[in-house]
Amino acid sequence: MTFAEAAAAIVAAGRRMDAQGWVPATAGNFSARLADGTIAVTRSGCHKGFLGTDDVIRVDAAGAPLDPGARPSYETLLHCGIYRRFPGAGAVLHGHSVANTVLSRRAGSAIRLAGYELLKAFPGGPTHDTAADLPVVDNDQDIARMQAGLDALWDATPDAPPGYLIRCHGVYVWGADMDAALMRLEALEFMLLCELEDGRRTP
Repeated sequence: MTFAEAAAAIVAAGRRMDAQGWVPATAGNFSARLADGTIAVTRSGCHKGFLGTDDVIRVDAAGAPLDPGARPSYETLLHCGIYRRFPGAGAVLHGHSVANTVLSRRAGSAIRLAGYELLKAFPGGPTHDTAADLPVVDNDQDIARMQAGLDALWDATPDAPPGYLIRCHGVYVWGADMDAALMRLEALEFMLLCELEDGRRTP
């Protein structure tokens, strides 16, 4: 993927996620890995529903901006951590829906999703008759420290997770390209909304 292609895909993803209410105000950040190993990522402080291609910048694999003075998303190191850990990841999406935020506040170390048809959207889920554990990690303004905790979690987990939640904050998902990442996010958000609605009906 070229930078121009990545920027266009990121802009389109922002509009799609904004239409769903998953990136309110300046919430969320998106990225795509480029053919040369650098990363296209959203600038800090932009409303993701109104992105232009000039709101996307390039950083190196360690998250350092390649354009002097450019300010990438504050959480760029989390994107870099995903690309470093999962070689097949080509795009990363981070959003803040009501369902993922509320459920992350209530959860322990993971949310188990079981029996949903849309689990087919995740690796290892060829049928609905399966389950996936979505890790939930505590929020931390020290992004490098949070990424170190995620690396430790992934080291201890044999199977790649479908994504992860940051408590009281939002969700991270990834895929081979932007379309795959969006499909995974939409499937996950649907299941999380089902979990939220189910919890409201539980006496």
